[in-house]
Amino acid sequence: MKTTVKHNERIAKMTFASVYPHYVTKVEKKGRTKQELHQVIEWLTGFDELRLQKLINEKVTFYTFFQNAKLNQNAQLIKGVICGYRIEEIENTLTQQVRYLDKLVDELARGRKMDKILRNI
Repeated sequence: MKTTVKHNERIAKMTFASVYPHYVTKVEKKGRTKQELHQVIEWLTGFDELRLQKLINEKVTFYTFFQNAKLNQNAQLIKGVICGYRIEEIENTLTQQVRYLDKLVDELARGRKMDKILRNI
């Protein structure tokens, strides 16, 4: 499945703050913690808990969120299908980065071990 320009623009304009509560609910419903979620987000983006909260409070878009992120050098190891898209085939960089985050949250919620989620090779 190929992303469209409209789809990519919609993702870019979406605020991280609007999606974050859904991430929290998803992982907590499956017995994982908010701290584990923050660990996953920090691994991917470099944002510690204080910086993350500041970005949430500022209601930054995903575009701004990932512009300020220092993406983990192993992020390209995140592969698979999320929301009907094969991550490694997504051409738009921002959309791919958002799907990286979605995939990590999904793996956390599914009970995958943290060292596997964080691609410790």
